[in-house]
Amino acid sequence: MDANDEGSDARHGPDAPTRPGPAAERGGPAESSDSGGRSGAPESGVPTEVPASGAPAEVPVSGVRSGLPEPGGSAELAGAPWPAVRSRRPEPVPSPWPAEPYPPGEPRTGVAALSLRYRIGVALALAVVAVGVCVHLGMTFLHVAPANTVTKAHGKAVDDWIYPEFEQNWKLFAPNPLQQNISIQVRAGIRGPDGGMTVTTGWYDLSAEDGHAIDGNLLPSHTQQNELRRAWDFYVATHDGENRPVGLRGSLSESYLRRIMVLRLDRDDAVRAATGGAGVIERVQVRSRTSNVPPPGWSREKVPTTPSYRELPWWKVPQDEAAGGVR
Repeated sequence: MDANDEGSDARHGPDAPTRPGPAAERGGPAESSDSGGRSGAPESGVPTEVPASGAPAEVPVSGVRSGLPEPGGSAELAGAPWPAVRSRRPEPVPSPWPAEPYPPGEPRTGVAALSLRYRIGVALALAVVAVGVCVHLGMTFLHVAPANTVTKAHGKAVDDWIYPEFEQNWKLFAPNPLQQNISIQVRAGIRGPDGGMTVTTGWYDLSAEDGHAIDGNLLPSHTQQNELRRAWDFYVATHDGENRPVGLRGSLSESYLRRIMVLRLDRDDAVRAATGGAGVIERVQVRSRTSNVPPPGWSREKVPTTPSYRELPWWKVPQDEAAGGVR
């Protein structure tokens, strides 16, 4: 091949400049051979721009697409200039939202988390409770306060509200508290299964039974503590010293005390203990045993220790109460 040919890459002299080849004339990079005989162009066919400093330019990954014609690979693109591909990062798109999101609001708790309908219901319930508490405190104050115009005009309404659940008993803080022990005892007349002979039982100390059940019990029942005491106080308040009823509540107190006695006798299985088998309680008799509390050892006070009794008349037990069926 002659050195003067246009397609020849031979030098015309030691100082003659190198004539660009066909690829360089079309705007592409000139081919150069390294010591290994490999071409300097990238294998992917994407041209790179070599800066003046000699450092290779970056090849953008986003600019390489499959199927692009390589420079010089088609006769139709022989005269078209191939644009230089530059590497640069895409500019960030401004966001309409702030860089830092607004802190989320605290979650609702309690009544505020309920819907409007339930909040109205809670408000009404609280209002009813508040009114009830105020009424109860007012009634309790009128009950323990000295007699005044309101209690004189509405004393019955106050008593109906207080008794019997909310009674205020100040005996513990009285200047002269109770100094006597009162126990309630009962005995029964039991008719045998043949309906002939009636057997009279011994005295059952019901107060001692309640005291034995309360001793050592951390949670004694209200019945064991107060049933007998309240029933006896009710009877004494509605009867005179001759055991005659005073007012309309006298017969009610007798019926109340009698039913308690029958139930207690049935619980103690008094019928079986007296007859050895079946039988019916025909009548009962109640008495109270009162004894003074002995003074402490350092006191010089002298009080009698002999107990006194108050016996009530025999009460006939109705047929519906005879077998302890009334609860």
